[in-house]
Amino acid sequence: MGEQPIFTTRAHVFQIDPNTKKNWVPASKQAVTVSYFYDVTRNSYRIISVDGAKVIINSTITPNMTFTKTSQKFGQWADSRANTVFGLGFSSEQQLTKFAEKFLEVKEAARLARDKSQEKIETSSNHSQESGRETPSSTQASSINGTDDEKASHAGPADTHLKSENDKLKIALTQSAANVKKWEVELQTLRESNARLTAALQESAASAEQWKRQFSVCRDENDRLRHKIDELEEQCSEINREKEKNTQLKRRIEELESELREKETELKDLRKQSEIIPQLMSECEYVSEKLEAAERDNQNLEDKVRSLKTDIEESKYRQRHLKVELKNFLEVLDGKIDDLHDFRRGLSKLGTDN
Repeated sequence: MGEQPIFTTRAHVFQIDPNTKKNWVPASKQAVTVSYFYDVTRNSYRIISVDGAKVIINSTITPNMTFTKTSQKFGQWADSRANTVFGLGFSSEQQLTKFAEKFLEVKEAARLARDKSQEKIETSSNHSQESGRETPSSTQASSINGTDDEKASHAGPADTHLKSENDKLKIALTQSAANVKKWEVELQTLRESNARLTAALQESAASAEQWKRQFSVCRDENDRLRHKIDELEEQCSEINREKEKNTQLKRRIEELESELREKETELKDLRKQSEIIPQLMSECEYVSEKLEAAERDNQNLEDKVRSLKTDIEESKYRQRHLKVELKNFLEVLDGKIDDLHDFRRGLSKLGTDN
């Protein structure tokens, strides 16, 4: 009942992952109310946030705490008592600025409250010491002026009061020493937490830069592979043109073979005529000359056929060689595409983590 809200806003609440100490874990599914509360009786300040019936933030503000803006709409602070780091995501930069300014104001108020408490403890200690110094003098005066009974009657209440003040002073000093040790432990814990968070942020930034460099390398490799694919497609087009040329050569060979068979048939007929009709010697000589010409043509055709066959064998060899190169390149391309898919999944995962 002694607590009252002094500032209220709405934000998405996150907590650092206790296992990895790197990733943020959402503590609320949607934006919830986050408030500063002031406890009048204890003279303390707290940040409290409730999602339904669940308390997701209950952080007492100490002078050692620091609220850090990590982006235009996100801020965080470490709570050593809760052994965690809280993060708040705001809908605008103005809300984040107001919350940070209020944090500094409350932090300064907590520091002043702590200083006042220490001043009260020191004042009480000094007062007790002065009372202890005054008591012996008053007792000595009474012993000089009065009897032993009067001395005992006056010294008893003073000793009792002095003892009570000393006990209170001891309790206050013990509590003060305990609080100092507690604050030192909290300060050390906060320093370690800040060091871990700084290292995690640096590691995350280095990892992001490394992923960017890998993405740039993969993009360049992808462009190079695409260029190589274009070259192979062009080579495939050349292969198709070679196939068409081979088909034309085959048709030409078939035509030459058919012509050769016709020439052979004609040659046989001429030979028969030369045997049957001796009187046609002149025609036989003509036919012989024609036969010799045909044989020369036949020889030329055979030479052409051999040349064409050689060209066909060379074309087939180039075609097989290109097929082997194309198969090897496709295997390398499949591997690179798989690596690119893995890299994209890693980027998606990194984006989700951030």
